[in-house]
Amino acid sequence: MKDTWERSGTSKPPLSALLSVDEMGLFVDYYQLTMGQADFDAQNTSVITANYYVRKIPQGQYLIAAGLEQVVHYILNLRFTDATLDWLAARGDLHADYLASLKDFRFDGSVFAVPEGTPVFPNEPIINVTGRSRDVQLFETYLLCVMNFQTLIATKASRIVHAARGKPVFDFGARRAHGRDAGILAARASFIGGASGTSLVLAGCLFDIPYVGTMAHKFVSERPSELAAFRDYAAAFPNNTTLLIDTYDTLEGARNACIVAKEMAARGARLRAVRLDSGDLLALSKRVRRILDAEGLDYVQIIASHDLDEFQIDTLLGKGAPIDSFGVGTRLATGANFNPRTGEGAPSALGGVYKLVESDGRLVGKQSLDEPSKATIPGKKQIYRLTDAAGNYAKDRLALWDEKVSEGQPLLVPVIQDGELVSDFPSLHDIQARTAAEIEKLPESHKRLTGATPYFVALDSGLRD
Repeated sequence: MKDTWERSGTSKPPLSALLSVDEMGLFVDYYQLTMGQADFDAQNTSVITANYYVRKIPQGQYLIAAGLEQVVHYILNLRFTDATLDWLAARGDLHADYLASLKDFRFDGSVFAVPEGTPVFPNEPIINVTGRSRDVQLFETYLLCVMNFQTLIATKASRIVHAARGKPVFDFGARRAHGRDAGILAARASFIGGASGTSLVLAGCLFDIPYVGTMAHKFVSERPSELAAFRDYAAAFPNNTTLLIDTYDTLEGARNACIVAKEMAARGARLRAVRLDSGDLLALSKRVRRILDAEGLDYVQIIASHDLDEFQIDTLLGKGAPIDSFGVGTRLATGANFNPRTGEGAPSALGGVYKLVESDGRLVGKQSLDEPSKATIPGKKQIYRLTDAAGNYAKDRLALWDEKVSEGQPLLVPVIQDGELVSDFPSLHDIQARTAAEIEKLPESHKRLTGATPYFVALDSGLRD
């Protein structure tokens, strides 16, 4: 490759810019290193706890925690290679003795966290990280990047799946995600939230997520006719044919699909589905259903895509759209916090934070007198979840870590202790099943798309004091 670039007269080849394990030490905001330098100079050996939590849910009344596995991988594998330390030394701001102290970095603290797929609510500690102050602060940027994004997407997926009323939802969002890593992790988080599969093949390889696909308009438009395109595709995939019927005229596309379906049936095969990707999905799905049924093709399903989210899906199904499954792209992979019914919305981001709450056993927290909503609840904390007689979630209690609480199930479980992994990570399929079971226990009043009621989280006596 180098020779090729030298022959072309270019000295610098293009970069992939994908994060490797050797580069993880630089996935920090600079102030994490400058504070580390100052702490090193001051010989600060404090043992602290930092909480990851979310102050405000941008849409709806619950969140689905997701991303813990990638955070734990980072914490356990964070290293500062010679190349990394040499690069930092060449910048000149950080002292040689501090950089030398990072050479053998290993985290020997503890991490407690709610399992992925757990519903959580504002100001609840989703992750507790306890260890040396200089170590704990190094995790902030990566932890927030991963947890905020995956929790946002898992929650969005959960809302969309709930709106779909049992009909499958597929992640089609990689091409609209905010970057390559985002596309991969959006597929993972979407599956946790209840999506049935993804269009991204790499996510299928990495996470054992079912991957699906039909055809693009390109496949149709480059052939002499739509019918010829449908025949070619059906010949290539006789056992899994879905035809995209809106390249030219959707209703004519449906009629062509009927021709191909009958030809397939004569060969002992079956057309699985047709896909709508533009226009008035309500009207078109009804007319396409009538065309299919009139030809005796009641077994052919209708898949819909085209700028969908939970609100559009809820409206379509509420008006009787005969759609069997949904492909959701942009608004899922970006976690769009937007209600197209009202025009109300906010940035597509989750504002989770990572804050110091305890230092050497002393409870500490940010006060933010100028903006009280940004104040931190001090102390290392545990969440206790209480259920009603039917086993549904009734309320949460937030208590200091060492406070004795007689009722409720503690949610934060040990993941890392003394620097060692003490918890096995379940498969993504198991996490998805857990999410579904957890959401089933959350009363419907907290899951409504609009007008959902806040879930009650009580502060225990020690925290109130």
